Amino acid sequence: MKKLFIPLLAICFLFSGCAELQQVASQLPQLGTLNNADIAAGLREALDNGIDKQVTKLTQTDGFYKNQMVKILLPEELQKVDKTLRTVGLGKLADEGLLMMNRAAENAVKEATPIFVSAVKNITFNDAKNILMGNDEAATTYLKGQTNSQLYTKFNPVIKSSFSKVGADKVWNNIITQYNKLPMVQKVNPDLTDYVTNKALEGVYKMIAVEEKEIRNNISARTSDLLKRVFAQQDNK
Repeated sequence: MKKLFIPLLAICFLFSGCAELQQVASQLPQLGTLNNADIAAGLREALDNGIDKQVTKLTQTDGFYKNQMVKILLPEELQKVDKTLRTVGLGKLADEGLLMMNRAAENAVKEATPIFVSAVKNITFNDAKNILMGNDEAATTYLKGQTNSQLYTKFNPVIKSSFSKVGADKVWNNIITQYNKLPMVQKVNPDLTDYVTNKALEGVYKMIAVEEKEIRNNISARTSDLLKRVFAQQDNK
């Protein structure tokens, strides 16, 4: 009887746990077979999350200026301007110039966020599975390659407008004028709109990549069934 009793206990335990096991199983992503369109939709959602959760941080005051990942520093041409101004006691003006470049980027990203949303919505992933199985920034890198030139064209006038809106144009005109008046210096006339446009775009892509990496490596960051199903495949690569 004792030998028969132990197997019966085991069977009872297994059956009593069936309901719980089914409940757990129902919460797991059902992988099935995902086609290219499904995977592409998941990649778009991951990029959208990057815009919603990370890029919006850039639009806040100091979103660029106090974020060391994306803070816009002076181009090489203007580093000598900065150093010279500080040498002659105009350090406050130099600091203001650096701040205003970042303020222009913060304002521009706020106005241009719909451009990035549209770019993600319309992007075509010709080989979505390979991108899914790529590195932690594969989808962001693909987005950049497919959209950077187009977004630059749309973003540049927004940056130019932002320079005027936050007063950066006046600050930098004053800086360049003061510098060019100094004796024994080589005159400068930098295209700051182009420089800040490229740096702002670089910052946007970098922040989107932050969220992509989080979704790839943290299961709890997959906040929809689609993200769970799609990125569960790359977990097993």
